[in-house]
Amino acid sequence: MYVPITDDDIPAVATLMNRAYRGAGGTRGWAVETDYLAGDRTTTEVLRADLTAAPAASVLKWVDGPAESFSGCVWLEPLGDDVWYLGSFAIEPDRQNGGLGRIMLAAAEDWARQRGGRRMRLTVINLRDALIAWYLRRGYHKTGETDPFPYGDDRFGAPLRDDLCFVVLEKDLPAD
Repeated sequence: MYVPITDDDIPAVATLMNRAYRGAGGTRGWAVETDYLAGDRTTTEVLRADLTAAPAASVLKWVDGPAESFSGCVWLEPLGDDVWYLGSFAIEPDRQNGGLGRIMLAAAEDWARQRGGRRMRLTVINLRDALIAWYLRRGYHKTGETDPFPYGDDRFGAPLRDDLCFVVLEKDLPAD
């Protein structure tokens, strides 16, 4: 189940995101971005600053074992007009490929729906074909929009290519 993080959780969330997105710490899952981004995915300081800058956003941790441990996280933020943004979706690499991602994604959608969300929006780096296909299989669709990659802002890591952008995906969330 999802539980909102506390300030004390922020370092562990940043570490989890770096393991999931960059393969830091040894175990590499299928969703790493190291072919086109170097460095950390986030830091404790950046995550704290992002949360301060977006007070309506929530970072949730996925708890399915002892209360002090968690195996995933997600950023959820209301954008207005019943649209929610889903980002920083990360799962411990050793828990990937076992169905937990599908469960966590559905729970994140339910969490937003319970707070008035009627549509979920997310962005994926354009080169992540397998991840885009994974979201498409879960009912998301490409909007035809792209968002620019923030070159010069290393919050997401240092780009190794000059052709990065974010593909925008959306999914309607049926009413309960």
